Amino acid sequence: MKIIIAGAGEVGTHLAKMLSSELHDIIIIDNNEESVKGIDANLDILTITGSATSFEVLKEASVKRSDLLIAVTHSEETNIACAILAKKLGAKQTIARVDNPEYIRPVNKNHFTDLGIDYLIYPERIAAKEISGMVGQTGTSEIVDFTGGKLSLYVLKLEENAPVIGKTLTEVTESINEYDFRAVAITRNGHTIIPRGLDRFQINDLAYVVTNKAGISNVLKYSGKKKSEVKNVMILGGSRIGKRTAQSLENRMNVKLIEMDKQECTRLADELNNTLVINGDGRDVELLKEEGLAKMDTFIAVTGSSEVNLLSCLLAKKMGVKKTIAEIENIDYINLGENMGIDTIINKKLVTASRIFKFTMSAEVSTMKCLTGSDAEVLEFVARPKSKITKYRLKDLNFPKEAIVGGIIRGNNSFIAKGDTKIQAEDRVVVFAMPSAVKKVETFFN
Repeated sequence: MKIIIAGAGEVGTHLAKMLSSELHDIIIIDNNEESVKGIDANLDILTITGSATSFEVLKEASVKRSDLLIAVTHSEETNIACAILAKKLGAKQTIARVDNPEYIRPVNKNHFTDLGIDYLIYPERIAAKEISGMVGQTGTSEIVDFTGGKLSLYVLKLEENAPVIGKTLTEVTESINEYDFRAVAITRNGHTIIPRGLDRFQINDLAYVVTNKAGISNVLKYSGKKKSEVKNVMILGGSRIGKRTAQSLENRMNVKLIEMDKQECTRLADELNNTLVINGDGRDVELLKEEGLAKMDTFIAVTGSSEVNLLSCLLAKKMGVKKTIAEIENIDYINLGENMGIDTIINKKLVTASRIFKFTMSAEVSTMKCLTGSDAEVLEFVARPKSKITKYRLKDLNFPKEAIVGGIIRGNNSFIAKGDTKIQAEDRVVVFAMPSAVKKVETFFN
């Protein structure tokens, strides 16, 4: 595909890195010369210094021959204008990042479609939705649901009490009666591997496990985790993510939100109906203790500072909070956070990239997620009639070694993949893949 990315900030640069490995023809536009130089030095892609809303710059980027334009500059107005102009000049599909929650309401969607913008992306909303989904999942670092939860990918950190420690993949699968989960990957010391039968689980491994609803109890049992009820939640930071998370949780849990800015607290108190809003500095340890940090089931840190989020989650963990969630915008800090024992890390760049990335695929992909702390991706493909994936059993397909089929959803039924499994047309297939294998996997589903 010919793809134009408007904006060489962190989101645009991360997208460019992901897409350049997929052999797409990519051009990045940005009016900041230093940002453009940084990309020129690190990535083998074409760059243009100039305004993303300039007719001349868009024409120089051959926008009329582009398959996709992605506008992710720091300015919402620039993104909207750029996407509209690009569509008028011939771009086949356009995506714009926005910061105004009004724009993404279904009632307003047609206005933007009429203007030529195919898809609006609001990173804070996506991040808040991910956090809300993780709050009730104690013991897990991340969960990705497919087709309404018929299959799920659980990411679990294996500690000393996990019964699978020291066992091979084969030994674990032989010890269970029902084959209702499958370990599709392990991240160890920052490196992700697709495990085979003789690979052993080790302490501090991050295990990626695909399961259906029947297998969730087994997954938690073998990983040494327990599911517990979440009643009390503390949110540090009244950012857009913090506010949206509180709104989604406040009617089913006891929520406290701490925000440093007094005026912001007043606004939040007006907008949140059942959340206790407290004006205070989240770096103040005594304040957190006074507000009952030790009694919380979940602690969520979403201030504008990755360092404050990391350290406050570390404090919460030491005080016995069962689950900690930190927003970390510096990708270099992600492994650090995981090694410090923080349960779940949210990164807006990664969640945004996941949503956009599936637009670049020729096969039909209904769900895609770039996983935090790993280079790998998990995708839900739809098997097209007469595609290669439907012709043979999985063990006879010569499927890429850097990828693995975790499970299949067929109608209302879901099951875990085995070597003898034969995929049928219209099946939804959950695949875990390293970046080097995504394009190869795609050819099996076309």
